[in-house]
Amino acid sequence: MKRLLLVVSHLGFLAIGFALGIYALPILIAPDAPSGAEVAAQAGEAAFTGRFRRDLKDSDALHWGEGTVSIGARSIVLAGRLAPGPDYKLYLSPTFVETEADFVRLKSTMVRVGDVKTFENFIVPVPASVDPARFTTVVIWCETFGQFISAAQYR
Repeated sequence: MKRLLLVVSHLGFLAIGFALGIYALPILIAPDAPSGAEVAAQAGEAAFTGRFRRDLKDSDALHWGEGTVSIGARSIVLAGRLAPGPDYKLYLSPTFVETEADFVRLKSTMVRVGDVKTFENFIVPVPASVDPARFTTVVIWCETFGQFISAAQYR
């Protein structure tokens, strides 16, 4: 019985350590976030703005965003924060979404703009082939785990 308890406790701590590693690794390897001055300069060129909020339907304690997102022809900029996580992608959507189910259902109508690699402020370049005026919403999605992080409607 004592040996079984020892094995179970070690497996439990191994699982906890693995989960903490998945959470902490993106924070440890993230590049430096853009400065407030860089964000303000890029945001000044924006045609649209929106807000990431923590109170969306599928946002929770581990999957959230907050702050002002500025959308321009050359870049999409966040002055705010995102919950840390791996493999975040920024999408533009023609329809506001706030759940994983909505994202999956509407993904074919969206365009993936690029990767989000920082969790406090970000600047994501917009490819020349993408016109943000054709969309209404910025969505942050964790590609690896299929998790909705946040969304902001900008028009």
